[in-house]
Amino acid sequence: MKLEIEQIDRVIEMAWEDRTPFEAITFQFGLKEQEVIALMRREMKPSSFRMWRERVQGRATKHGKKRTFEKGRFKCTRQKSITNNKITKR
Repeated sequence: MKLEIEQIDRVIEMAWEDRTPFEAITFQFGLKEQEVIALMRREMKPSSFRMWRERVQGRATKHGKKRTFEKGRFKCTRQKSITNNKITKR
């Protein structure tokens, strides 16, 4: 599959995000996990690729079957409430 430059940038961005599973990348771009890894290896500097691989290796949030929550979005208990595009004051 041939991806445009903007699509490659988005795949890289999604791959770096902790809470975006590989399944979401597959759904949106049709790339399997191994293809994402190959793309990351091809598009990134070797040191950046190694840092990314170390970061995502075994991370439960990057693999849909390992996630502890099924539906919805994860929200950290420390995340501030957002109302009318303004972060609420303490």
